[in-house]
Amino acid sequence: METWSGSWVAERLDVALAGDGLDALVGLALRRNPRRAHLLVSTVLGKHIPQLPAVVHDAGRALGARVASVLAGEPTPVVLGYAETATGLGHCVAEVLPGATYLHSTRRPVAGVAQFGAFEEEHSHATSHLILPRDPQLLAGTEPLVLVDDELSTGLTVANTIRELHTVAPRAHYVIAALIDVRGPADRAGLAVLAAELGARVDLVSLAAGTVELPEDVLVRGTALVAEHDGGQPADDDGPGKVRTLDLDWPAGLPDGGRHGFTQADQDALERALPTLGAALAEQVVGRRILVLGFEELMYTPLRLARALAEHVAADVEVRYSTTTRSPVLAVDDPGYAIRTRLQFPAHDDPSDGPGVRYAYNVAAGTDPARRFDEVLVVVDSVADTPELHAPGGLPDVLSRITDHVGLLVVPSFTPEVRRS
Repeated sequence: METWSGSWVAERLDVALAGDGLDALVGLALRRNPRRAHLLVSTVLGKHIPQLPAVVHDAGRALGARVASVLAGEPTPVVLGYAETATGLGHCVAEVLPGATYLHSTRRPVAGVAQFGAFEEEHSHATSHLILPRDPQLLAGTEPLVLVDDELSTGLTVANTIRELHTVAPRAHYVIAALIDVRGPADRAGLAVLAAELGARVDLVSLAAGTVELPEDVLVRGTALVAEHDGGQPADDDGPGKVRTLDLDWPAGLPDGGRHGFTQADQDALERALPTLGAALAEQVVGRRILVLGFEELMYTPLRLARALAEHVAADVEVRYSTTTRSPVLAVDDPGYAIRTRLQFPAHDDPSDGPGVRYAYNVAAGTDPARRFDEVLVVVDSVADTPELHAPGGLPDVLSRITDHVGLLVVPSFTPEVRRS
């Protein structure tokens, strides 16, 4: 598995990761954020770093296996993932829990769908989360609730969520699952206090745990470093190329993700369809090094399509997977930095915080020709298939300037039937 270093940040800010296995799962970068300067960049999440889809999928399932061991003998749980980074990870965890229903938070309001709850993520670039299940009863039971995030840095987000949902549907057992746990001693104690306050059992599992050692002036120094090195778009612009639309016979009625809930029946339907979808995509691709690029919260469907595609192409064809994001991160084209290049483009969704800039990291090759993709397949849902997407300077146009072939796959957005009283 390709590794991504954090030495560039560590040397300039005196930041250190301490803990077994952390350096294999994350690198370090800097971001434009007044709440937190540093960013832990996961190598197995499929967000900022193009990764082999099997590595991303298997890491999520490994986390799910740890959840399953904690829940042995208990009723089938509901799994809740966090937007935007853990929407696909939560899906992978739910895969390992037979019968589980999956739901992820969202920052996309949907007309006619009642809000079950909302909570805030204090350190995030975009803080507000909505919970919009198609069936209000999905979160109204007493079965265990599994909350999945990519990292636990303070535990505030999960505490906000548990408090919010516990007032509506109290439960006896919550399980928190994250790829990495880097909370400090005070934060760990705070979660125990929360459990006692609610009279509930709260368990936590992760693939690796440790701490991030930060100097007191890290925010000031990090902000200065971002201002000094923020250089914008990569230089490898070959001019606009052609963008083609690929055919994808998506199964009728199958949700494109867990924004409104994803049941075991939905999972079964997806598993039946994937071999056919992968074979169909393999007939349409032309590159030898291919990136399947998902879109913000739409992470799981592109991941599974990428893995299915990888299983149907020739042995000398490499398929990688990552997704776009709304999070602004500094790009430094240095081997010791986790975010080598940054593409930016106008938002093409209907975000709750209005129009803005979106990003795709480590997609352009920068100064390392070996990292160049000769084909990028963009996967969006139909709600996000907007004029902004297809306009000059939109995501496909930007991609066409740094790769030979750009394909666009549009998955039908799942919009639940509005329930009328």
